Amino acid sequence: MGARGPVRDMHGELFAKELSGRPPFEADDQSALIYLLVTQREKWGSKVFFENSYELNGFWELIVDRYEEMRREGRWPLVTHFVGCKPCRRYADSYPADRCRLGMERAFNFADDQILKLYGFGHESLNGTAVQRVGNDTGGPLGAEDEELGRLLHPTFRAVAKTA
Repeated sequence: MGARGPVRDMHGELFAKELSGRPPFEADDQSALIYLLVTQREKWGSKVFFENSYELNGFWELIVDRYEEMRREGRWPLVTHFVGCKPCRRYADSYPADRCRLGMERAFNFADDQILKLYGFGHESLNGTAVQRVGNDTGGPLGAEDEELGRLLHPTFRAVAKTA
């Protein structure tokens, strides 16, 4: 969006006022696009499909502590973005490194559970790396066909048919 300063702050306030659920922070490209689509619907409406039946992405600080709730509701983000986290550097405008690290760990474990579930496992808690069995004990990953798993797994991990 360009350099930080009063213009970004001013538009951030405008977006927060006009877009429901948007917190008051500096302007960003996603909010600018949504603002244009909402305020100029007649110009852009027929050219754009506006998905709102599920979460496409979410700002990490607003969602990492709600993953369990989102999972129960059958809604979770396709992307969790960690804007403002700069754990490798010490900037005054960065979120605390420990908070970012814990949020990233929860996001990773939440995503990891979606794959582990295919094999009958899941994290005991999204706050740690411990994994436990949560599904059946069959030889196949909960009845999933290899073709289904092939879309998710790196080719070297795909099952190979045994030769005689």
